[in-house]
Amino acid sequence: MSNSKSLHLTAFMRPVSLHTGAWRYPGAAAEANFSLEYLKSFIKKLEAAKFDAFFLADHLAVLNMPIDALKRSHTVTSFEPFTLLSALSVITEKIGLAATATTTYDEPFHVARRFASLDHISNGRAAWNIVTTGNPESAKNFGLDEHLQHGERYKRAREFYDVVTGLWDSFADDAFIRDQASGVFFDPEKLHVLNHEGNELKVKGPLNIARPIQGWPVIVQAGQSEPGRQLAAETAEVVFCSPRDLAAAQSLYADIKSRAKAAGRNPDHIKILPAALIILGDTIADARAKRFKLDSLVHYDSAIASLSVALGSDASGFDPDAPLPSHLPETNASKTGREGVLKLAEEENLTVKQLAQRYGGYSGLAFVGTAATIADQMGVWLSNEGADGFTITFPFLPEGLDDVVQQLIPELQRRGIFRTDYEGTTLREHLGLPRPKNRFFT
Repeated sequence: MSNSKSLHLTAFMRPVSLHTGAWRYPGAAAEANFSLEYLKSFIKKLEAAKFDAFFLADHLAVLNMPIDALKRSHTVTSFEPFTLLSALSVITEKIGLAATATTTYDEPFHVARRFASLDHISNGRAAWNIVTTGNPESAKNFGLDEHLQHGERYKRAREFYDVVTGLWDSFADDAFIRDQASGVFFDPEKLHVLNHEGNELKVKGPLNIARPIQGWPVIVQAGQSEPGRQLAAETAEVVFCSPRDLAAAQSLYADIKSRAKAAGRNPDHIKILPAALIILGDTIADARAKRFKLDSLVHYDSAIASLSVALGSDASGFDPDAPLPSHLPETNASKTGREGVLKLAEEENLTVKQLAQRYGGYSGLAFVGTAATIADQMGVWLSNEGADGFTITFPFLPEGLDDVVQQLIPELQRRGIFRTDYEGTTLREHLGLPRPKNRFFT
């Protein structure tokens, strides 16, 4: 099966569902987000279905919302990504293991070492989701009163990427001789000391771990703002994004791939995987009823608090039966997320209450229907350069995940647009990506 004509699918698993009402859905495992046993069962099902990767996002602060709303959220507790993925790596063999690590509130040496370790432990299945951290509350957990400005976060991220990948190249692939007779463990001619001194970072190196099995773990990037798109074009191999419809997806797809080409990269070496909530039913009406039920489980306190987070300003004082105020204060929160709120409100002429209920549940791209109708939609996006695949988020677990692997995946396989088996053992092989050359050694 040709990678260029088949879907790539990753599973977005932190929290196990993005929908606020997921943990309350009838039959849902309310504790799934913080249960190793459930997460082990989920990743085994995903690997059996031949998903490219298990994608674990992360947050460095609880959501900034009133406690009466926060108490209803299943996002307040989750595992630290590397601890969990290391545990899951030993019960799986081929599915990729993607983790988020921030460039704003971490250091390059730590990030490089953790991902190199995960890549070795998993035999070449690690991926780094580069984020600059959108939640301003994170700053207060790292000794700061204010969040770094948006542009500054991306400047640091770009240099951070160069340092991390440089550290991964500290040793040539064949540096470790381990000659017991001579007593020479590694060839010093095949060790590079980075000695990086830049505008944002100063790191000597070398990394005290062998070069990752994949050369570099796969690079994932999630920004959609102007600097985010440029960072993706220059660095990313997988783009996790959230266009609301096919037209927006096609525009984003063309823009990032053209920027990559201008940067001297092969556009085929960037896989664009929009996030998509999948809700399956025996009929379209059945699927829609599931979504209606799911959305109805979101309490208004949580809904209005989620809208406040998305806007970056307190929406609790707005008239719930009126449109959003025309003038909102500027904030230092995610610009892309805020613009998405304003666009959705305008396009669908939503009141504050309607908008809050949408954001209180899940406001992004959703495919709601039967296995056949959703496969139709995915095929259209694939063939019309709206996506190279999707980052699937589940409406509730375990049922929502089981619906996907038991109904949708077989339908995609019957149509020849998703693999029936893995093509290799590393995540790069699953994605059809080349192994990066070591910049310091031929």
